[in-house]
Amino acid sequence: ILKMPNSSTTSTVLIVDDTPANLSVLLQCLSEVGHRVLIAEDGEEALELMARRAPDLVLLDVMMPGIDGFETCRKMKANPATAEVPVIFMTALTDSREKLQGFAVGAVDYITKPIQHEEALARVSTHLSLRRLQRQIADELALKQRFMRIASHDLRNPLCLASFSTALARRALTKPEKLGPHLDGIDEAIEQMRGIIDTFLELKPTVEGKPISLAALAEAAVKQ
Repeated sequence: ILKMPNSSTTSTVLIVDDTPANLSVLLQCLSEVGHRVLIAEDGEEALELMARRAPDLVLLDVMMPGIDGFETCRKMKANPATAEVPVIFMTALTDSREKLQGFAVGAVDYITKPIQHEEALARVSTHLSLRRLQRQIADELALKQRFMRIASHDLRNPLCLASFSTALARRALTKPEKLGPHLDGIDEAIEQMRGIIDTFLELKPTVEGKPISLAALAEAAVKQ
């Protein structure tokens, strides 16, 4: 069952439960706030759905036919494609040992049955926000690493030029009039290095969710 939201920025929530009443309650309240909702009635079906496309969050019943919620979560976390998807268990169990078992297999939270609309929405919203923040940080780190790889490559070129010019200058020590071009090469390489360093210093990291200015980045690249 797939409920399509109006917003293009909504999240996909997978509900795994074999009780029609619970499915109906969650489907209605999550759809009303614009989430895309997928439904599975047991753990095996849930894993098959996630194999095709990982959701943003999973609401997972503990007691189900076939493999239970704990084993379903354990298999999710063992799969790199779904390991980072947050799992919220739904259970009527009140034993703290059961909850500890859920956290041990990778769950991030619990919703107690009978399910309350406000509590379910609040917990889903909180963990979806954390998931978005986690992805944003991962994307920024990947961008930073890529930028550093490119920059380190660009830094090597003027260093090689300076080293080559120094070697030529040593050979020309017996003829001072030939030193000029080699010394000019060294000065040019140094200026290139300074330019790259200035570009680093001019770039501001993301602050309070504001992205780096692409215009400033392009201007710095053109100048270099």
